[in-house]
Amino acid sequence: MQELLIGSEIADIAEKVFSGIRLTVEECVRLYKSRDLLALGYLADYIRRQRHDDKTYYVVNVHLNYSNICYAGCPFCAFGKLPKDPDAFEFSVDEYIERLSQILWDRVTEVHIVGGLNPKLPFDYYVELLRRIKDAFPHLHIKAFTATEIFFFSKISGLSVREVLERLIEAGLGSLPGGGAEVLSERVHRLIYPRKASPQQWLEVHRTAHQLGLKSNATILYGHIETPEEKAVHFELLRQLQEETGGFMCFVPLAYHPANTQLGGKPTTGVQDLKEIAIARLMLDNFPHIKAYWISLDPKLAQVALSFGADDLDGTVVNEKIFHMAGAESPSLLTESELRRLILEAGFVPVRRNSLYEPIN
Repeated sequence: MQELLIGSEIADIAEKVFSGIRLTVEECVRLYKSRDLLALGYLADYIRRQRHDDKTYYVVNVHLNYSNICYAGCPFCAFGKLPKDPDAFEFSVDEYIERLSQILWDRVTEVHIVGGLNPKLPFDYYVELLRRIKDAFPHLHIKAFTATEIFFFSKISGLSVREVLERLIEAGLGSLPGGGAEVLSERVHRLIYPRKASPQQWLEVHRTAHQLGLKSNATILYGHIETPEEKAVHFELLRQLQEETGGFMCFVPLAYHPANTQLGGKPTTGVQDLKEIAIARLMLDNFPHIKAYWISLDPKLAQVALSFGADDLDGTVVNEKIFHMAGAESPSLLTESELRRLILEAGFVPVRRNSLYEPIN
C-alpha cells in the first residue's frame, strides 16, 4: 500500500508519518488542501493501528443537560435559549435526579453533563447537583461541565478557576468533556462566541484541571467560518498543552450543524468529516484517542471513520439534545449491541471502556 503514496501530492508528508516525525502547522494546512482523501485516510489508519491495533472503544453512558438557558447568544448554536423561549428548560436538582433515574440503563457507567451559561443559577447549584448524583448513583463517573462553563462558574462565584474545580472535584466531578473550544482562534472567538471563554482561557481551565489530577477531552467545531490555517494552529496549541500536562485523553472533531442557528450555512460533507478525523489523528501525535462522535457524524459515517484514524465511538448517549436541536438526523441513542455491531462490521474489535479508557470485561 505504501507504494501507492509515491505519486501522491502528500508523499513527503507520508515519509514523515512513517518515520514518526511530527508534522508542522504548514504541513497540516497542506493536508486540508489536499484532494488525496484515500492517501490521507491510509496514513491516519496506519497511526491508529500502530497505537490500537484493531481495537475500537465505546462506553455505556447517558447524556442529560441540566439547562439550555444561556446568555451567550452564540450565532452557531441552536441549543442555548433565553429564559422566555418556549424551548428553554431548567431542572432543579430534584428534577434532574428524577430524570436521570428514568434513563439510566443497567450497564451505564458514565453520565455526561453540560448546559448553557445560565446567570440565574448560583455556583452552589452545580456543587449540589454533583453531590446528589454521587450520593444517588455512586457507581457513576461524572463527566461534567466544559471549560467554558467552568470559567463562567468562576465569574459568577468570585472564586478562582482552581477553587471552582477543587469544590467540584470534592462533590464528585470525575473528568471534563472537551466542548466549548470551538476553534482556538481569537478571530473566530471575536466573531462567533465573544461572550464565552477565550481560547487562552479555555486552555487555562484544562491546564488547571490537569494539574489537579483531572483528565479531560478536547474538541474542535469545524465547518463554519474557520480557515485551514486556524485549525492547524488549534492542533498546535493542543499539542503544546498536552506536552506540558499529559492530561488529555481524547480529541473529538465536531461537525457544525447549521439548522435553527443564526449563523446558517451548509452542512459538512462526508469528505470533509473524514478529512477532519484523519488530520486530527496525524497532527495530535500525543493524544491517545480520536473519537468519531456518531451523534455529529451519523452512525454509518462514524463507522467509516474507524478506518480514517478514529478508535473510539463514544457511547450509547441516550438523551442527546445539542446536535439534534441543530438539525442532526442521527438517532438520539444506540444500544450497546448496536454499537458493537457497527464496530464488528467495520472490521474492528469492540472494547467496552470506562470514562478513563480502561477496558471493562
